[in-house]
Amino acid sequence: MNDVTVASLATEAWARRRRRARQLGERHAFARDLLQLYQALLDVQEPAFLRARDDRPEPASLATYAVDRVMGGVAEATISAGPPSLAAAVRDRLRDGEPTAFVTRWLAGEPQAAVDEYLGRAAAAPVLEALGPAAAGACSGPAADGGCPRCGGLPQLSYLTEAGESLVSGPRMLLCCRCGDSWVHQRMTCAVCGEQSTSKLPIFADAERFPHLRADACETCRRYLITIDLRKDPNAVPVVDELVALPLDLYVKERGFTKIVPNLMAIG
Repeated sequence: MNDVTVASLATEAWARRRRRARQLGERHAFARDLLQLYQALLDVQEPAFLRARDDRPEPASLATYAVDRVMGGVAEATISAGPPSLAAAVRDRLRDGEPTAFVTRWLAGEPQAAVDEYLGRAAAAPVLEALGPAAAGACSGPAADGGCPRCGGLPQLSYLTEAGESLVSGPRMLLCCRCGDSWVHQRMTCAVCGEQSTSKLPIFADAERFPHLRADACETCRRYLITIDLRKDPNAVPVVDELVALPLDLYVKERGFTKIVPNLMAIG
């Protein structure tokens, strides 16, 4: 695969995210404001991805690079397109906090305040995605037995794909919350603790509103994640569609389950 083809595929991936965000915003009024913010972030993250792909920052300097090259745009997008409460929190943290630490803690998988994690994650994401396998050098891991094989990050979501053959189930994939890589994971197995008893793995869904979405939970570790079924909606873009699963998130949370990793908008 030549450089032109790789660049074309990367550009199309960002375009698909934008198209899907617009489609879902038109379809789901409750998620419209959130998706507008997401689209504003895409306008910052795509050029950051392209620049980082050329710059190839060293893992040791990734946090500084993300702050210098990306975080300012993330803050501007959030202040202009985000809810007033988040915009105010971003202003406060950039004034009083240490932005490089936001990114460093996200790369290390360390807990931090929600707004700090939002800024660190949104700034680091396009850089990690651009680095591909080299992203591993900037991250601590593996975070757990079920962590990303590339960077050690926890799974953000899972998605189901077509097998390409009739009567054969397609693979279940997990998508990393940190570097955006995907890997195969056994069906009907908890992505955190490995529980395999179907009686302890409840599935929550709203087939009428979200025919291609469901929440896969585990009664053993009380964690869950959202699953996107691409067989039911081939136009879905997992990282975007998960953002509109808010009603499912709330329903499952009310039943005592905790999302493995809240998404970029801190939902879960």
